[in-house]
Amino acid sequence: MDDDDFRFMDFKETIKNLIIKDTSPGMPEAIDRLFMDIANINRESLADIQDAQVEEMAVNLWNWAVTRRVGLLISREQKAKLRHVACKLLCMCEEAAAPEEVIHRRVLMTMKTGKGWVDVGNAVMADEFFQAAVAGLEQLYARIVEGSCSDPQVTMQKLAVERNFFKVYSYQAESAIAQDDFQRASSCVMRCKDMLVRLPKMAEYLIILCYNFGVETHMLNKYEESCYWLSQSCEIGKMNRNSVGPEMLAKVLRLLATVYLHWDEREYFDKALSAVNLANMEHLNPAGLFLKIKILLKGETSDEGLLEAVVEMLHLDMSLEFCLSITKLLMDNERDCVGFHFLKTIYDHFKSPENTEKALVVHIDILLQRKEELLAQEKIEEVIIGQKRVRPLEAELAGYLHNILWKRASKSFEIQNYADALRWYYYSLRIYESGKMDMEFSKLKRNMASCYLHLKELDKAKEAVAEAERRDAGNIFTQFYLFKIAVLEGNSDRALQTITTLENLLKTETPEGNEPLADTTSPAKLFGLAAQFALENGQQFAGEKALEYLAQYSEDSEQVITALKCLFRLLVPKVSEMPESENKKKEMERLLICLNTALLKFSQSLVGKDLPSASWINEIHWFRKIAWNLAVQCNKEPVTMREFFVLSYKLSQFCPSDQVILIAQKTCLLMAISVDLDQGRKAVTACEQIKFLNRALEQIHKCKNIWKVLKETGDFSNDPCETMLLLYEFEVKAKKNDPLLDSFLESVWDLPHIESKTLETIATLAMEMPAYYPSIALKALNKALLIHKRKESFDILKYSHCLHKLINLLVPGGVPSAELCPLEEIWGYFEDTLAFICYTEGYPEAEILWLMMMSWNIGIYMYGRRKYVSTEKWCSLSVRFLDHLGSLKRVYETQVRRERVHVLYSELMEVLNKNKGPAFHEE
Repeated sequence: MDDDDFRFMDFKETIKNLIIKDTSPGMPEAIDRLFMDIANINRESLADIQDAQVEEMAVNLWNWAVTRRVGLLISREQKAKLRHVACKLLCMCEEAAAPEEVIHRRVLMTMKTGKGWVDVGNAVMADEFFQAAVAGLEQLYARIVEGSCSDPQVTMQKLAVERNFFKVYSYQAESAIAQDDFQRASSCVMRCKDMLVRLPKMAEYLIILCYNFGVETHMLNKYEESCYWLSQSCEIGKMNRNSVGPEMLAKVLRLLATVYLHWDEREYFDKALSAVNLANMEHLNPAGLFLKIKILLKGETSDEGLLEAVVEMLHLDMSLEFCLSITKLLMDNERDCVGFHFLKTIYDHFKSPENTEKALVVHIDILLQRKEELLAQEKIEEVIIGQKRVRPLEAELAGYLHNILWKRASKSFEIQNYADALRWYYYSLRIYESGKMDMEFSKLKRNMASCYLHLKELDKAKEAVAEAERRDAGNIFTQFYLFKIAVLEGNSDRALQTITTLENLLKTETPEGNEPLADTTSPAKLFGLAAQFALENGQQFAGEKALEYLAQYSEDSEQVITALKCLFRLLVPKVSEMPESENKKKEMERLLICLNTALLKFSQSLVGKDLPSASWINEIHWFRKIAWNLAVQCNKEPVTMREFFVLSYKLSQFCPSDQVILIAQKTCLLMAISVDLDQGRKAVTACEQIKFLNRALEQIHKCKNIWKVLKETGDFSNDPCETMLLLYEFEVKAKKNDPLLDSFLESVWDLPHIESKTLETIATLAMEMPAYYPSIALKALNKALLIHKRKESFDILKYSHCLHKLINLLVPGGVPSAELCPLEEIWGYFEDTLAFICYTEGYPEAEILWLMMMSWNIGIYMYGRRKYVSTEKWCSLSVRFLDHLGSLKRVYETQVRRERVHVLYSELMEVLNKNKGPAFHEE
């Protein structure tokens, strides 16, 4: 079996599984695989399979693909691929003698497959199937003609075939348009047009098709092609009046006029005007009339001609709104004379109070646009008088007028002419007072308050904001103006309260337009204005809070960094002077949050960048040093101190790694590790302790890497970093009961310059709960004693302390630890020490006394266990230590001798005498 056979078997199995498991998540991949494989399969590779089986497989796949349920699960492109595969399979079974129904089915499938490819934007793929469909239709038509007779059924068959020819040609036209092939598209449409004599019912379809081609080419600025298609649409419509309504023809003609206008308004002016006139003759429509005026304005039409055209509309029963839109169009095209004349005609034509009010408001808008402010004010007064005498304006119209007045006021506000802005706002206020109040009234009051504040009229501003607060206390601008007034009055508590309320509102509220601050309505900009205003007016607390919110809400990294720098310059000196208290702790936590914000913004701004800019590095250095200095101030709050050091370290990671930065990083991490270990020692639960130890270990690894790089930059032989890291890591591993602890220590024992103090610390840590490694402690202390002895400048005090630790380890509580060390070795430590004392001056008397008492206690311990020989040996040793005491010798000599002679010694001798002989021995 060759590769083609294997491929087809897999292909066949895929189709089978796809149909059976039609909701499989692997459906898209299976469809893509079928689509790729069909290109490599031909009829020769299917030689062992009958045509009927291939056809059945193709038809089953086709029917499955077009079911509604599958259509909801796959995309249009995947459906096109399935149709493609099914159609290809079916076409492999072509034979000259195929029945008509088979040919008909093949034609329908190729047509729909091609149309599917066109619809998903793959016109090139579609052409192949359209050509196959034409070939099939020609074959089918030839069959019908060969057996031609006057049978009506045959005539119907011919018409059915011709109808399919028509569809294929129209699809080919769509494909050609998609491929920018105008000649082929027009040729296909002409074929369809010629067939309309026999297929008149297809005229509407062809009219719409040409119209759509006109729309597409117009959008691509192909004006000539667009005109052609729209002209064809009109021509077909006129030839087949029964197939299309006048509304559709008018729509085509209006678009044709628009295309002429866009193509060249001077050269094709007449054609555009003719087209729109024809459109209006077909179906009178406001859009057509508006377009006609627009075209006339583009030409050199006289004022008289324009006026005649617009006045004519009044006789066509056009609405007031439409007539007013024509007026605005005239004004926008600087035909003021015609516009104002037409407006006057509108007043006369539409005489009802309602229509007069609408016309009046539009007139005001036009006058203000033309900067005819005195005339506009006269019209505004007319509206206000009309409201009082006749009736209030309708809500929608009143809103329109308010909007006009506020826009005019806003222009004055922008050029800082606040008195003039108030004049226009006052007109709006009078309209409200003579009509109905709504939520916009509070907005008006805020706008007026803003003007009063700029004019330093605080009392009037307070009055306006108070009115706004009564109606709309939950508005961000209301709170903002309350904040400004509180600042100006020096009311710190009120200022803090309002800025906090403002922050809560900004979480949920979307700012509105028509406010003096409408262009600064993002939370960040609003808080920036608040901070600036508070600080300029001496309200530092409120300014600090506003800066915090600015840093929290701004998406501009530079703005955040600037705000935080300003905040730190205000806070740090103040916090540094505060005595240790709960308030200082809270302020430190506040600064910690701000530094975390700075770190986040630096991280976000540097994503995807290799190196920050020089200015950005300077900013990072500034914050890094701030974090360091704050850490130093937190010596009584180690946990907070750790957080500041960690932040300083994290910020320094954005800086170039020179020696200064590496030293700073090393120090920050060492301090953080120290605090973590201390927290671990104080932890109440094992889980909590492990958390601190793991965190410390993570920082240790980071610090070791930094130390490795740092050592290459200079001489750091006197730096204790390596020793500290060794001790920190040992503590973590010991307390975590690390199974690799012994292998870790192998490298420690072999260190050439390890100090005795380090070994003594290891011994202490080895026995610090929950660690318990007495053998490690013993080894460390032995090595420490050896180092003490080898030193040129022998320090007998340090040596005695180290020995004290060793003896304590071996004889905890005066009881020898036989498991850790045999009693003979313990005896050897005491003997060696006694010998050392004999030839060394200055051994601390307190330590000799301690050794004397320790050996005496061991003797007592042995006596209690009836080991009398050992008792006599240890007690004698104690007496020998007694001989080396100084001022304390006489006191202890009397005491020891009395006890020894009168009690212990006499009893000991008696026992020895009773048990003389070879059988006497001790274990």
